[in-house]
Amino acid sequence: MKVTDGIFYVGVNDHEVEIFEGQYQVPNGMAYNSYVILDEKIAVMDTVDEAFGQQWLTNVEEVLQGRRPDYLVVQHMEPDHSANILLFVKKYPDVQIVSTPQSFKMMGQFYSLDSSVKQIPAANGGELVLGEHKLNFVYAPMVHWPEVMMTYESTDKVLFSADGFGKFGALDVEDDWADEARRYYIGIVGKYGAQVQNVLKKAAALDIRVICPLHGPVLKENLEYYIGLYDTWSSYEPESEGVVVAYASVYGNTRAAALYLAEELRKRGTQTVVYDLGKDDMSAALADAFRYSRMVLACNTYNMSINPFMHDFIIRLVEHSYQKRKLAFIENGSWAPAAGKVMRGMFEKSRDITFVENVVTLMSAMKPENEEQLKALAEELA
Repeated sequence: MKVTDGIFYVGVNDHEVEIFEGQYQVPNGMAYNSYVILDEKIAVMDTVDEAFGQQWLTNVEEVLQGRRPDYLVVQHMEPDHSANILLFVKKYPDVQIVSTPQSFKMMGQFYSLDSSVKQIPAANGGELVLGEHKLNFVYAPMVHWPEVMMTYESTDKVLFSADGFGKFGALDVEDDWADEARRYYIGIVGKYGAQVQNVLKKAAALDIRVICPLHGPVLKENLEYYIGLYDTWSSYEPESEGVVVAYASVYGNTRAAALYLAEELRKRGTQTVVYDLGKDDMSAALADAFRYSRMVLACNTYNMSINPFMHDFIIRLVEHSYQKRKLAFIENGSWAPAAGKVMRGMFEKSRDITFVENVVTLMSAMKPENEEQLKALAEELA
């Protein structure tokens, strides 16, 4: 695929992977992106996952048309992007690898890179001239690994954004960019909002016409939309007004209360989404928790703590810096309900959380008084 007259896409689609990074369901597969810049000098931007090394080399060779690359630019050392460095060096032993000093350290850790391989440390703000194309390196530490850099090509005004602006899904499948990019961002990058904000400030000074990420499609139109979403996500502001109702239930009573509340919210015209944490995709629930402005957690007491699925969910929320939201609780317990207290306590170090003071407490099953309490909660949240 031609990105510009001198820049070509040589990545691959992976429909064999079912669980990405051992935890994210990817029913539409994954794309591992790589690019070739043809000029007086030739640069290849990143490699792909190990399983697709030969396919990737074939794609590269087709673009090179008999020429040999001068540089391999490594922006990110996660193996889904770096695993074929040694394969590439074996094919093109004269190639020079361009990357950050921390990346070179990681290459030795991952692949025992031979000392004879030519290395060019990329300085933050440094430039590599290929001819008409000029590569400018922008360090992006902790987006979402410490060694990451992005690369701005100033002639065609292309930002090679590493994992930034990536998404789940192969490129030969049509799906909603925002939904899968949000799930990808919140799950993988979301903890590092401050670092993403720093990179966005650097990007604001650049004239960007095209964004080339390491996952997902090349972005050429309406870039303000994509950058705007990243600004919202990384500043932890709600993207949409609405309520997430997430529940964990054993015998169905807590579930009944959660669904009753959701119906009352919808009657009041409030956008409401519901997740059964024991069955539904946890990464989707996490993404929507950050998408919407309010959330209700409904959970049974379990071993004087909380249901393990809810415990896992809250740990993920806190680890991803959940903040700037209104939060309410429904608890259930047949003799000593403790879920509300435990859940609230898990957020004690979270910033800018507004708690709804009245916890709805079920003693085993819903009663008429609980219905009235849930209606009152719906009024407050709506």
